[in-house]
Amino acid sequence: MTAIDPTAHLSDEQIEQLGRELDALRDEVVSSRGERDAAYIRKVISVQRKLELGSRGVLLFSLFPPAWLIGTAGLSVAKILENMEIGHNILHGQWDWMRDPKIHSTTWEWDHVSPAAQWKHSHNELHHTYTNVIGKDNDLGYGIMRVDEDQKWYPFHLGQPLWNFINACFFEYGIAAYDLELGKNLHKRRRNNPEFRARAREVGKKIRKQVLKDYVIHPLLSGPSFLTTLAATFTANLVRNLWSHSVIMCGHFPEGVQTFERRSIVGETRGQWYLRQMLGSANISGSKALHIMTGNLSHQIEHHLFPDLPSNRYGEIAPKVRELFDRYGLEYVTGSMPKQVFSAWRKVFRLSLPNKADRTRTRTPRRAEERVAA
Repeated sequence: MTAIDPTAHLSDEQIEQLGRELDALRDEVVSSRGERDAAYIRKVISVQRKLELGSRGVLLFSLFPPAWLIGTAGLSVAKILENMEIGHNILHGQWDWMRDPKIHSTTWEWDHVSPAAQWKHSHNELHHTYTNVIGKDNDLGYGIMRVDEDQKWYPFHLGQPLWNFINACFFEYGIAAYDLELGKNLHKRRRNNPEFRARAREVGKKIRKQVLKDYVIHPLLSGPSFLTTLAATFTANLVRNLWSHSVIMCGHFPEGVQTFERRSIVGETRGQWYLRQMLGSANISGSKALHIMTGNLSHQIEHHLFPDLPSNRYGEIAPKVRELFDRYGLEYVTGSMPKQVFSAWRKVFRLSLPNKADRTRTRTPRRAEERVAA
């Protein structure tokens, strides 16, 4: 957030015109989806499965250090691909238009301890609806961090760099806890709620399935290499967690990304919703390989504008989206991954401390009708 409203120069009509232009861009992509896109996701799935199978095969010989390194590296990449470019995007419904029952948001279950159905609710329905709205979008701070100067500071926040690091290491479990709204539901009256207990059982079932697969079955299949395969799997999960956490941090935490108050979305129009997605997201610049490994969430701005478009199209439309930013006088927040990771972590450390008396107080960008009323 900045001390100056970055939308102050836009009128109501300009904001709605921006929305109409973005709608037209979306319609253009939807009308051109076809075999090229279907071939892309099928190829990624095929590569990922072959890489995982090959890596697990190499780990049969993981008593030998070179085999351990190669197998662990391959398994790490395979798990990242499955979570980011495949699972995340399929569960967004990006490929539902193919009508392939094997690659569909209603049937896909991913390599993650959070059940797909619960993740779709907390992520697709809540996070993407209330992007960066404090008190509504718990993705913003995972429910454990102070993310804006206007939030009241408590001594507990001094530990948020540590909480964030622990969350990064065990990110899939943090997401599962977030999907359950565990902090809120641990209250005695809430944890006895039948709906919560049913969802908790589903999470427990999924965790047991993942632990059995990763830490019992596959290591046992390695025979004498049981312990080294166990270590390799743990390392691959750790790498996957740290990577996915970093990608998410880069998309919503760097300096220049805006947060919003609850009152700012009352009566929000389509154009204003688009504007919030533009201001509440940040991109990562880099190679094609980096884009694929991030699930194309390196194009976080484009993803938040159009969460159900095929991920391979985000890079194609990014120049058109950036042109709209320039034309409407808005900042397109982007940078290399090291830059964005550093910026996000610096913000985590900065906001773990109380505001300095001379620090400029920031405010949420107001909607156009609020500016007119003022």
